[in-house]
Amino acid sequence: MNDFLNRSKKMNLMNEDLARAQMSARLGEAHELRRGHQLALARRMSRRAERAAAQARLALARSL
Repeated sequence: MNDFLNRSKKMNLMNEDLARAQMSARLGEAHELRRGHQLALARRMSRRAERAAAQARLALARSL
């Protein structure tokens, strides 16, 4: 009976370890996706700022 309880406890601990590993992997994936999204957003904003600066330079050149 004691051997059965030890095996049962080991199985529960293995399942908990597996669940923790899977949760950690999912959190890592979420962080990577978020980082990629932020990088894409930063690139878009940079291009928008470059276009606005070019338009401002063009407007200034036209006014002179």
